[in-house]
Amino acid sequence: MKTGQTPHQAAVLAIIVSSYLMLVVDISIVLTGLPNIQAELGFSHSALSWVQNAYTLSFGGLLLLGARAGDILGRRRMFIAGLTLFTAASIAIGLAPSPAWLLLGRAIQGVGAAILAPSTLALLSIHFADGHARTRALSLYAAAAGVGASLGLVLGGLVAELISWRAGFFINLPIGFALIVGARRYLVETPLQSGRLDVAGAMSSTLGMGALVFGIVHSAQSGWADPTTGFSVAAGLVLLVVFVVHESRALQPILPLHLFANRERNAAYAARMLFLGGMVGFWFFTTQFLQEVLLYTPLQAGLAFLPTTIPHFIAAMSVPRLTHRFGNARLLAVGLSLCMAGLVWMAGLSEMSPYLTGIAAPMVLIGIGQGFALGPLTVSAVQGVASEDAGAASGIVNVAHQLGGSLGLSLLVVVFAAAGSIDVSAAAALAQHLADTFTASAFMLALALALVLVFIVRPRPQPLAV
Repeated sequence: MKTGQTPHQAAVLAIIVSSYLMLVVDISIVLTGLPNIQAELGFSHSALSWVQNAYTLSFGGLLLLGARAGDILGRRRMFIAGLTLFTAASIAIGLAPSPAWLLLGRAIQGVGAAILAPSTLALLSIHFADGHARTRALSLYAAAAGVGASLGLVLGGLVAELISWRAGFFINLPIGFALIVGARRYLVETPLQSGRLDVAGAMSSTLGMGALVFGIVHSAQSGWADPTTGFSVAAGLVLLVVFVVHESRALQPILPLHLFANRERNAAYAARMLFLGGMVGFWFFTTQFLQEVLLYTPLQAGLAFLPTTIPHFIAAMSVPRLTHRFGNARLLAVGLSLCMAGLVWMAGLSEMSPYLTGIAAPMVLIGIGQGFALGPLTVSAVQGVASEDAGAASGIVNVAHQLGGSLGLSLLVVVFAAAGSIDVSAAAALAQHLADTFTASAFMLALALALVLVFIVRPRPQPLAV
């Protein structure tokens, strides 16, 4: 069957977009339930970050291996395997009686996402011919990210308030089962390729990042002089060095190192990690301010993010037109500047800050900035890549996205723990801690903006005429 001539294209599109939407929703649905999860299972403020990090570390660390497995074993087969693992892990999380159980479930859920996510775009290419049909399918696929963030926040708040935070994970059972049945019936298998899986590379990179993040988060409670902190950080760095050495010698590496020979792409990768590292603090800590300082219910907290998610969606839809007029690099710089300005604004939060001027107004800046920045960041990261490296370059973008968020959140947890308040109420102390994390987030975005201005925006010297 030729590419793009598959029957039941409406069903195929619904299956693929819904599966991607489920992944996006799951990242945000947990945010509005964080205070309830903390209270019920007894997480500390620093340990609570692992609810997000356990998922993003396994997702980002195994993403390239998942993509390679799809090439070798078949995208349809890996799509179904990823859905099955993701759904089963969701049930385990919903039943979690302890923090350890929940975190293990989140890590396994991330593995399922790493298997599932790379297959979605490949399956779109197989089922939709190049041209209008594929453009329409990719537009709906991209729109799922913007819709999913809003849907996850509101849905997570709704179920946490009316039922339990656990219900947000149980929702994946009927959805996942329906998608598995639909995939078996309607999706066509991709051609298989010969090759080998770089398991050693995937494991060394994932364990290295995990140990590094664990050491940083552990320092928030026990300090940098603690032996566990030092050992974890050292082990993480050693494993990451082992990963780089291994990839330089591997016959079929999951991370082709020659992709890092371009300064503009390197700046885009680093800027993406800093951007996600800073923005994850906004999402993770703002929900705690809304529920623990302003005393919003989970549903109210989810709705309170709409000044970010709606402008984000609108701005993202306008990126093609604005890029054509102003250029990719300039739009990227504007987006980062708006996000940084919003975080600087939120760094002035206190116990008495009103929602409209203290949170909603800077949220609008952050939403527009995110919408402007993410697309151009991706374009810069794949600029000038040879066609045979396009898949690997896109994989690096996704890895930088997930691991940047994990590493950034771990650093912000340290900032949160280090902030001090004396002789104030619990709400005022929490507000001060959160304000300090927003300052650190703004600093990460300032670094990202500096990289973009120096290596991406700055015009390249033209050769002299002869």
